Amino acid sequence: MRKALVAVVMGSESDKVAMQETQRLLDFFDVPYTSHVISAHRDPEGLRKFATSVEKLGYHVIIAGAGMAAHLAGCFASQTLLPVIGVPLAGSHLNGLDALLSTVQMPSGIPVATVAIGKAGARNAALLAVEILALSDKKLRQKLRSYRGSLSKSGG
Repeated sequence: MRKALVAVVMGSESDKVAMQETQRLLDFFDVPYTSHVISAHRDPEGLRKFATSVEKLGYHVIIAGAGMAAHLAGCFASQTLLPVIGVPLAGSHLNGLDALLSTVQMPSGIPVATVAIGKAGARNAALLAVEILALSDKKLRQKLRSYRGSLSKSGG
């Protein structure tokens, strides 16, 4: 089994449905990943332990999906120098707007790349991770180029 390059983390079990879109695309591109449920609020120590070990474990990108207060991506970004992609998820009566603002409004110096709310964002997070990995992987870059070409042919 190949070493995982992407850690897909989500704040709760209920986030798994949307984050399956991330996993589906990573599978399509044959990018090895692991999936974890870690709450920034209910298990801050577990989050800290994992976030501070991701580089040693060989990960290259973190994708963090969470709803409501959505501090998960920011917490990871504060603990590692790896790129963190935040996926805001709908988890309250605000339909993800609260999660979007919590994810995108990071202080200067601790960036989180933030994608759209929900399943579209989960797909784009996977594609952004593939783009990052493709910077040093020509085969993956070619597969991404073909994928992009198929989008223009299919209209979307």
